[in-house]
Amino acid sequence: MAVDSPLSSPLGPPACEKDAKALQFIEEMTRNAESVQQRVLAEILSRNAETEYLRRFQLNGATDRETFKSKLPVITYEDLQPEIHRIANGDRSAILSAQPISEFLTSSGTSAGERKLMPTIKEELDRRQLLYSLLMPVMNLYVAGLDKGKGLYFLFVKSETRTPGGLLARPVLTSYYKSDHFKTRPYDPYNVYTSPNEAILCPDSFQSMYTQMLCGLLDGHQVLRLGAVFASGLLRAIRFLQLNWRQLAHDMETGSLNLKITDPLLRECIVKTLKPNPELAQFVHHECSKDDWEGIIVRIWPNTKYLDVIVTGAMAQYIPTLDYYSGGLPLACTMYASSECYFGLNLNPMCKPSEVSYTIMPNMAYFEFFPHEPNLDSTGFDFTRELPPKLVDLVDVEVGKEYELLITTYAGLCRYRVGDILRVTGFHNSAPQFHFVRRKNVLLSIDSDKTDEAELQTAVENASHLLREHNASVVEYTSHADTKTIPGHYVVYWELLVKDSTNSPDNDTLEQCCLAMEESLNSVYRQGRVADNSIGPLEIRVVKNGTFEELMDYAISRGASINQYKVPRCVNFTPILELLDSRVVSAHFSPALPHWSPERSQ
Repeated sequence: MAVDSPLSSPLGPPACEKDAKALQFIEEMTRNAESVQQRVLAEILSRNAETEYLRRFQLNGATDRETFKSKLPVITYEDLQPEIHRIANGDRSAILSAQPISEFLTSSGTSAGERKLMPTIKEELDRRQLLYSLLMPVMNLYVAGLDKGKGLYFLFVKSETRTPGGLLARPVLTSYYKSDHFKTRPYDPYNVYTSPNEAILCPDSFQSMYTQMLCGLLDGHQVLRLGAVFASGLLRAIRFLQLNWRQLAHDMETGSLNLKITDPLLRECIVKTLKPNPELAQFVHHECSKDDWEGIIVRIWPNTKYLDVIVTGAMAQYIPTLDYYSGGLPLACTMYASSECYFGLNLNPMCKPSEVSYTIMPNMAYFEFFPHEPNLDSTGFDFTRELPPKLVDLVDVEVGKEYELLITTYAGLCRYRVGDILRVTGFHNSAPQFHFVRRKNVLLSIDSDKTDEAELQTAVENASHLLREHNASVVEYTSHADTKTIPGHYVVYWELLVKDSTNSPDNDTLEQCCLAMEESLNSVYRQGRVADNSIGPLEIRVVKNGTFEELMDYAISRGASINQYKVPRCVNFTPILELLDSRVVSAHFSPALPHWSPERSQ
């Protein structure tokens, strides 16, 4: 119930006094975004004034924005690799940060093709925790009664490694879940999980998933929200239930735990609370044994109010499948973060996925933005030769324009290119709100054509409309630029969800899907197909169900984080291509040339 508080927020009536303070903090930060940004930059430059990196550029203790921009270059990860390697190998001098580097945070295993080591310091945990603490106060403005139940969140850790110099290297979420901030968090009735810490912290992904699912089933009627980091993670959990519901029902019926759960702390924790419940076991058996799993989430967890998952960017393609399994529950995207920095939160988390915008919190880091021209593959500016002339500060971005994000952090990253392209959708007070567009990279190229992730996503979405008459949809996809043929051509691997096996998409339909994809691609591609004959017909290869789950298992076996794993939208690694090709059940080519004329400028 909302409280009458002297701290009432313009965002809405807070659910409790604690929420009121959180909402007031958001208001204060966003109203004063410019002064907060100036303070953050001055703090970072002052604290790190004697670091090797800042001394190299002769700031001489200056903390003002003008000196900072005139002397420090814009950098990429590759520019910092020598310093990062020194820290990783044991150099403890103040290279990037005056405070000791506490660990390295590894980037997503499938982001930009390699795992990057991002240096961090202990106090960054406080900033991450601060942003987390703002999420539920905002959500409580839109969904009432979340203190009357629990959240079923599928959260996982990855076994960390150590650098040659002894520093831990692990994903940012593993770092957070293993921290005291998470493990000893105070009780909050609005943020109670069904999963005990022992289940979340178990490094064995099967045992962790199994016990988290078991606890979620045992607390079924108390579950008010389901979540995972990415939409793909929640779908993986549903797939796990499909494969393991019989054993889970057996455990509930007998009150005995699956012998595959061997982690001693985890087993002890679950056995303490697991009691025979034949009625619940029968209910799970009744629902899961049905051939039709449409709406399975609300059938098993009938009080669920929303799904808390990231469905922006490349994750948007999971929305139809989530809708299928959830019966159309709202999809909430709550925050925007990366291994390098946590950025901000969604102040309207129950909006449509296509309308998600994140408000940048100006206290998290110092932010700059390079204007990005959507119709150009590159800005055309060589950052390595001179200082960029057009970087824009946080409060000066313009609605409707796209920008590449740069950050300067307390941990020592200075004017670092994150690689995200964002579109300004509006402002909350003086803080801008951004829609995540895509990662700045090119996925596919055969000749002079360059197709990025957003274009490929749009092409798949447009083509998948043709599957509706067959009551089918694309569950997952990736691509490859096949240059073994002459001319080379795009290959797109599709895994389909076919709801009626008697009406599966036929060859003609899938060929038309190929053509529809080509019609959706840019004019350079279509010119290569029509006029230059430099690109061959696009090919769709349909793979067996479960293929992309195998792909994820393979990536995890090679060190990818289960929390941060994202299906690569383009694959070139031979073992992965061999795995995909070994699962192909049919191949289809575009039957005609797409439309193109010299007059078209897009």
